Amino acid sequence: MTAPYWLNTHDPTDFPDVSLALTDPDGLLAVGGDLTVKRLLTAYQRGIFPWFSEDQPILWWSPDPRAVLFPERLKISRSLRKTLRKQVFKVTFDKAFTEVIQACSEPRADQNGTWITDDMQQAYVRLHEAGHAHSVECWQDGQLVGGLYGVSIGKIFFGESMFSRVSDASKLSFVYLVKHLASKGYPMIDCQVYSEHLESLGAINILRSEFVKALDTYCKEPGWDQPWEIENSIVQNLVT
Repeated sequence: MTAPYWLNTHDPTDFPDVSLALTDPDGLLAVGGDLTVKRLLTAYQRGIFPWFSEDQPILWWSPDPRAVLFPERLKISRSLRKTLRKQVFKVTFDKAFTEVIQACSEPRADQNGTWITDDMQQAYVRLHEAGHAHSVECWQDGQLVGGLYGVSIGKIFFGESMFSRVSDASKLSFVYLVKHLASKGYPMIDCQVYSEHLESLGAINILRSEFVKALDTYCKEPGWDQPWEIENSIVQNLVT
């Protein structure tokens, strides 16, 4: 078997071992399949995620190394702490999932298109309706100005994308997410691929083998099944 492996569309658990992923392009493992809830959940639990453009088939990836953030390593810059104390933003969870993923899909200034296609948006809305995908919203004067979304399985959160229309809005959303997950005992957040932006918030690279081993443990633990809400204690700790 050589990567990329062509998936069986009739078996949502049909994924090869991540150790078979290509090194160039880094992490390309499989092609095809579908975006059903069961297949997506299976993929995430094995350290795999979809990422493709509109003119491509579904591509599945598992890069090595893997970017992750341990909540205790979260970095909050001095300028961001000032923003937190000013309380110019209001942060919520799961109040506008569809709007957040739509905003994340909008092309960036340096991009010609988007990888969050209509099919991807619909797939993650289904995950949200099933209780596995969550959003963080950042509001200013009643307008959605930033946020992020991702997938929660057991005690692991898999970050997918974030957006910002106002300076610090996405960073603020991320800080609130990390603090919420830490309060619920989540030991690790998947950030997928390294970037300087994520590193500035405390993300580091670990070996894919270590990441997958962690998934084997933490994805099986009971997660936070209650509706996600901002806790007053978290807000107070961040603004004082």
